[in-house]
Amino acid sequence: MESMGSEAALAGMEASMKEDLSMEIDPPFKESLATADDWRKALNKVVPAVVVLRTTACRAFDTESAGASYATGFVVDKPRGIILTNRHVVKPGPVVAEAMFVNREEIPVYPIYRDPVHDFGFFRYDPSAIQFLTYEEIPLAPEAACVGLEIRVVGNDSGEKVSILAGTIARLDRDAPHYKKDGYNDFNTFYMQAASGTKGGSSGSPVIDWQGRAVALNAGSKTSSASAFFLPLERVVRALRFLQKGRDSNSSSWEAVTIPRGTLQATFLHKGFDDTRRLGLRSETEQLVRHASPLGETGMLVVDSVVPYGPAHKHLEPGDVLIRLNGEVTTQFLKMESLVDDSVNHKLELQIERGGKPLTVDLTVQDLHSVTPDYFLELSGAIIHPLSYQQARNFRFQCGLVYVAEQGYMLFRAGVPRHAIIKKFAGEDISKLEDFISVLSKLSRGARVPLEYISYSDRHRRKSVLVTVDRHQWYAPPQIYTRDDSSGLWIVKPVLPPDSPFLSPQVPSEHDLASNRVPSCAAELAQMEPAHQCPVQESMDGFTSMETSCEQIDEGPHSLDETDSGTKKRRVEEELSAADGVLLPECSLHEPREERLEDNGTGTDTVLGDYQGAAAAVATNASVAEHAIEPTLVMLEVHVPSSCMLDGVHSQHFFGTGVIIYHSQTMGLVAVDKNTVAVSVSDVMLSFAAYPIEIPGEVVFLHPVHNFALVAYDPSALAAGSSLVRAAELLPEPALHRGDSVCLVGLSRSLQATSRKSFVTNPSAALNIGSADCPRYRATNMEVIELDTDFGSTFSGVLTDDLGRVRAIWGSFSTQLKYGCTSSEDHQFVRGIPIYSICQILDKIISGAVDRTLLINGIKRPMPLIRILEVELYPTLLSKARSFGLSDSWIQALVKKDPIRRQVLRVKGCLAGSKAENLLEQGDMVLAINKAPVTCFRDIEDACQQLDRYKEKNEKLELTIFRQGREMDIPVGTDVRDGNGTPRVINWCGCIVQDPHSAVRALGFLPEEGHGVYVARWCHGSPAHRYGLYALQWIVEVNGKPTPDLDALVAVSKEIEHGEFVRVKTIHLNGKPRVLSLKQDLHYWPTWELRFDTETAIWRRNTIKSLDRKAM
Repeated sequence: MESMGSEAALAGMEASMKEDLSMEIDPPFKESLATADDWRKALNKVVPAVVVLRTTACRAFDTESAGASYATGFVVDKPRGIILTNRHVVKPGPVVAEAMFVNREEIPVYPIYRDPVHDFGFFRYDPSAIQFLTYEEIPLAPEAACVGLEIRVVGNDSGEKVSILAGTIARLDRDAPHYKKDGYNDFNTFYMQAASGTKGGSSGSPVIDWQGRAVALNAGSKTSSASAFFLPLERVVRALRFLQKGRDSNSSSWEAVTIPRGTLQATFLHKGFDDTRRLGLRSETEQLVRHASPLGETGMLVVDSVVPYGPAHKHLEPGDVLIRLNGEVTTQFLKMESLVDDSVNHKLELQIERGGKPLTVDLTVQDLHSVTPDYFLELSGAIIHPLSYQQARNFRFQCGLVYVAEQGYMLFRAGVPRHAIIKKFAGEDISKLEDFISVLSKLSRGARVPLEYISYSDRHRRKSVLVTVDRHQWYAPPQIYTRDDSSGLWIVKPVLPPDSPFLSPQVPSEHDLASNRVPSCAAELAQMEPAHQCPVQESMDGFTSMETSCEQIDEGPHSLDETDSGTKKRRVEEELSAADGVLLPECSLHEPREERLEDNGTGTDTVLGDYQGAAAAVATNASVAEHAIEPTLVMLEVHVPSSCMLDGVHSQHFFGTGVIIYHSQTMGLVAVDKNTVAVSVSDVMLSFAAYPIEIPGEVVFLHPVHNFALVAYDPSALAAGSSLVRAAELLPEPALHRGDSVCLVGLSRSLQATSRKSFVTNPSAALNIGSADCPRYRATNMEVIELDTDFGSTFSGVLTDDLGRVRAIWGSFSTQLKYGCTSSEDHQFVRGIPIYSICQILDKIISGAVDRTLLINGIKRPMPLIRILEVELYPTLLSKARSFGLSDSWIQALVKKDPIRRQVLRVKGCLAGSKAENLLEQGDMVLAINKAPVTCFRDIEDACQQLDRYKEKNEKLELTIFRQGREMDIPVGTDVRDGNGTPRVINWCGCIVQDPHSAVRALGFLPEEGHGVYVARWCHGSPAHRYGLYALQWIVEVNGKPTPDLDALVAVSKEIEHGEFVRVKTIHLNGKPRVLSLKQDLHYWPTWELRFDTETAIWRRNTIKSLDRKAM
């Protein structure tokens, strides 16, 4: 781990001054008589035994996070194949590693031991696998270390394969370096110090003398100077001897070896006699210690901290000065640790002085391995395990508590941070991991239960959150990983019993189906509810009682860190009243039913009440519009699982305001901008302004062009609030004009309606949003409404008239501001989105035209398909067009068509793979469609809809364009898109792969090799991370076989076995091809797909290939 290659900044100026002014007496200098030839011989012997370690931490665990890194190790036992390196290289958790020798032979290595406290560990390898290199093991000589000894550090420094750095040991008694407050730190040992200037990658390098012996182990360095820190080897030699005794060099198998390690769960520091005097050490005690200690002893061991509820708890206190252990004067860490390690599960007598008062305490030495976890629970991307001694010491908590090493998706969604300690779950106290698993096994998918936790930064107060169990199968079922030092792997097993409700798939319940069922299946029509029409309507007729539901969503895995600055705040509101009529031919209670929505008239009862409420609002200084629209507003909180961040979505957490546009007894629809609901692979929670309730919603429609999405909810979940919640009345015509007065209404985070009067300054401003570094949805071919005043770039809502009828949604748009060539920043702004496009989609749903069906609340509903011209356009003033040679006759015709805009549309580019590609060119002016002049984006949308209306078979538009001084007619095909978003994703070797989405295709380029599959994301600690298969590129070939689509990739991946290297050809977004090799790891990273199941409306996860299950 490179971060351990350098020490963090000093804790404070006082500590820094103390170190700089240190005048402690070191052991006598031993003069080195080595010559350059001696060093040459030593290095020739040592270098072949030094290896470059490429390690991949597959999961976050204890003090380490998931990731890939380079480090160094060296052979210390050739017959048995043992490599020594640092503990932070071996990792406490699952790790996959390879060792590369100097002749470029690469072999797999497996961890066999990592010390719980000190920074050393061992890998094993098969010595017979090295066929072309002659090398010898490096002997360990801890006794040879002394001040003034000339040394060489041989290893992989700063990524160099072989680096040799010279230095001289300056100190043997430096305090153990402090790396980070919430990660791994060594303690209860001295370190050596030298000015060798090692950097990242040199961790685990041997520190050798001129005889080729290792006298220390390189561990870290200080970033602010050239100082390097070396671990003494006395305890390393002891551990190595235990490993050697536990395995015969002639044996082909490796058995796990237990190395006795004890602990008092107390940290000691070595302080000089001047410090101990100030702590109250008596003069006679100091005299005794000086006489009993080796010549040159300068201090004593002092208690620095004690872990709560450990063996030393309430027996030792910070500031206690250690005098004797088992009757022996002890002033050195090595002697103390030897006594402790030899006394596991036995009593140890400590004689101490506390403020000048002598005390004797008897402590039972605890097995250090018992407070070092060797298993963890993986749940929805979270890593949960017993709190280790390392972290208990950092955070001052009791060992064994339930510790969140990585919050994953489900816990992050609830707001549980990393390093949290879970104290209560679903109302039950949690003291150990087994308690947590027991409660989890009783929960079903979609359940919402409370959880209490504490954190080290606010340890005295418990925090309570609401955890929502994943309804969709975003992640694999909960699993337990247990370390097996015999194989070097972590064995994976399911943790829940087969009959656990958690493992039952979520399907529409009989209660849901029965509540929507008509008493007699023979009846052709159910009783119709009043419905509301989108077309212009002067009255507020048609309001019906409406319920909304919403679901809260959180960020996941910590493959992509998100901060508050990355969290987008959006609000959009809009509602339309309508009702459902149910058509039930011979139906079955247990089968999803198809429902036809009928537009069947209007009602007046609710309207009367609304106007009465509006009158009351005036009396309380609230506008009529605000009072009328408030019951239709909804706050949405959206979370995207890190395991499936598709379509370039730039954050895992969004929130914004939506408006109810449809409400009936069986379904409600909320319209919201796509900067709040960006992808269908998400969890949505809805909170209502009219009634204090929060319920889940489902994304049912994402417009492929316009910046809005539709979220469905179950009105029955509103219970008593259904009478207070209703749909808004939409008023798409007449269109707004410059100078029109509108009311901007939205919700604050506290669900309070806020409004102000504004005036339209530009009713048809054309958007021009550039592509982001990571292509994602951006609004194109849209005209938006601009106001003179608003509430800022984070406030969204609706634009209404004085009676509260919705004219537009005030939605949020995402863009990216770029500074220079390398830096960029996500940005958002708000504009008005005319309501007509939402009305068109709603009309198609109500009319029941079955382009496709989608299961919503247990009923199959008709959902529209959208015909579009996949061409990005932008307006140009006619005055500019004249300069390009456009004739006066066309200019006059376009002015006559639209005397206000006075513009012509030009082609910015065609989407790759569209039917317009290769027909239209950049810069073409679109003059007419089917001989009718066009001047705005809506003209093109209307022309596309006419093809559907008259069911044209050729599905082409006759475009009249102007290109390079010539006018020409070109038939251009249109494309049909649904509102599903991306319905399928595959995780192969830790990279998230999907079909190229529209934002990628909008760049105008797809690989010629069958277009390929697009890498959207990659996971930390995966083979994709390890070998550099990163995002923003297409996979076009695997092992020479083309992968034009996901099915082809699945077929190829099934042929690849575990541990097999594959050749992958990729093409970057910039068109640059690349070939890389990648090693498949099916043990930690099985191949799986996530697919939307239209029959159950659930995202389901299917294993394609794993180590134990070769195929689906």
